[in-house]
Amino acid sequence: MNFGQERYSWMEQDPYTGDKMPFYMTYPMQNTLFEETEYEKDCRRMQELYPRDARQIQSLVDRECDRMEYEGSMMYDRYPDRLMLEMLCRKIYRELNPDHIDEEGRLQVEERYFHLIQVMLMQEMYRRRCRHYRCRRWY
Repeated sequence: MNFGQERYSWMEQDPYTGDKMPFYMTYPMQNTLFEETEYEKDCRRMQELYPRDARQIQSLVDRECDRMEYEGSMMYDRYPDRLMLEMLCRKIYRELNPDHIDEEGRLQVEERYFHLIQVMLMQEMYRRRCRHYRCRRWY
């Protein structure tokens, strides 16, 4: 007779090691939350390595995305509006370079910075959309 084994019959078996583990540890949410925080830390570490101009753009992009991070925002639309995103990029560019306005009040856009803003905004929106939809699954 194997004494003490019946006491652990309710535990699940770890598929990798074969050890018994409590049922609450078999639920995937605990690991997912840990991976999410590690992903966020790694992303922030990599953003610290950006060049000075890109870090400045990233801070403006983060601020705009923070403003858009609410339920029903255009950031979470299935198909975000291209015109609204371009207007948002122009707003960020205007904050970055307020002196690039001509005599008629139009914004003179330097293409390389504008494209960088677009790419960084889309990447940040993608990251936040993924996090939003992953987190919503659990409740």
